[in-house]
Amino acid sequence: MHAMSTTSSTHRAIDAVWRIESARVIAGLARMLRDLDLAEELAQDALVAALETWPRDGVPDNPGAWLMTTAKRRAIDRLRRLQLLDRKHEELARELEDIQDERRSRDEDALDHDIDDDLLRLVFVSCHPVLSMDARVALTLRLLCGLTTDEIARAFLAAEPTVAQRIVRAKRTLAEADVAFEVPRGDALQERLASVLGVVYLVFNEGYAATSGDDWVRPALCEEALRLGRMLAALTPREPEVHGLVALMEIQASRLHARVGKDGEAVLLLDQDRSRWDQLLIRRGLEALARAEQLGGAFGPYALQAAIAACHARARTADATDWVRIATLYAALAQVNPSPVVELNRAVAVSMATGPASALPLVDRLQDEPAMKHYHLLPSVRGDLLFKLARHDEARAEFERAAAMTRNAREQALLLARARECAAAG
Repeated sequence: MHAMSTTSSTHRAIDAVWRIESARVIAGLARMLRDLDLAEELAQDALVAALETWPRDGVPDNPGAWLMTTAKRRAIDRLRRLQLLDRKHEELARELEDIQDERRSRDEDALDHDIDDDLLRLVFVSCHPVLSMDARVALTLRLLCGLTTDEIARAFLAAEPTVAQRIVRAKRTLAEADVAFEVPRGDALQERLASVLGVVYLVFNEGYAATSGDDWVRPALCEEALRLGRMLAALTPREPEVHGLVALMEIQASRLHARVGKDGEAVLLLDQDRSRWDQLLIRRGLEALARAEQLGGAFGPYALQAAIAACHARARTADATDWVRIATLYAALAQVNPSPVVELNRAVAVSMATGPASALPLVDRLQDEPAMKHYHLLPSVRGDLLFKLARHDEARAEFERAAAMTRNAREQALLLARARECAAAG
């Protein structure tokens, strides 16, 4: 029984180490091999070796270095076994064999810098615009978060074979496009950084407000997005929008526990028990927002959204919320990142600041927007405004329409409850 317990705890340790170290191992191999698929395969081989060896010999003092060294040895063996004896592969094999001696002669700071560079390269490759957004998300979760294909499929309620094919196609697309394993420079960096941040934010949003399924939130996805964001902030400390996104996610994540009731039901912002908000995450978020602003990024799209989230975080009660400032921030966001969704959120803030009558025309103007045709929050917001204006029959119809449009069971239940409230009031 004791042996089984020890093996089980070792396996848990291996799983934890893999989540932390896999991206570093894959990134280091990918830089040397110039082959993302082979890099992941060899990293997985090292994981298998750990599963075979560590339960017997114990977890090594530096498990990440053990995985990297093992993976490099597998790479050398693979090259020799395939008898790839042209000059390129001879040089590569020599580089792999000599890498330990070379790095032993360098200081730890330089080694850490190399690892950071490798990770940053892997981030930009995984989120390359040549891939579809679905492919970027799947590949990022796989390579940078260490999630299995099954875990990614369950997180997004997709079939496992579909996700597996998505990852395979993504790697093939990157290879066919001959995407360089490097960090872009100059204007290209800013262009690609937007793609990276978009992927991280999409992962977070899917965890914060699940688009489908039986759960209102999926905290594990929020945690992975936060981990990616924090890593990116450490790797690019002078990029204000990275800190803006981290600030936004930290503050939003602080409300995760309060967003769900005791039976898993959805709890909206104004109804949440604010004593359940995580003050540590709020402090971290406010610090990240301050860094973004100090770097001149106060009017970046993510920093503005973080500033809006900060208004909620600073309000001790729902009634203490500074809705005038929030409406002003949404107006600024509409200038730098115009979209009907931003306008809808601005209308909500205007309603809270000056009343539903002033906000309803803003919402009505959005009804002909093609992008809002299947967006369930448009009739949801309109229903709320109509309810406040005592137009209960119209409000009920809007809530029912919103409920029919959402694919999330918890959100649908909430909207149908609002429809019944309208019927009772009418």
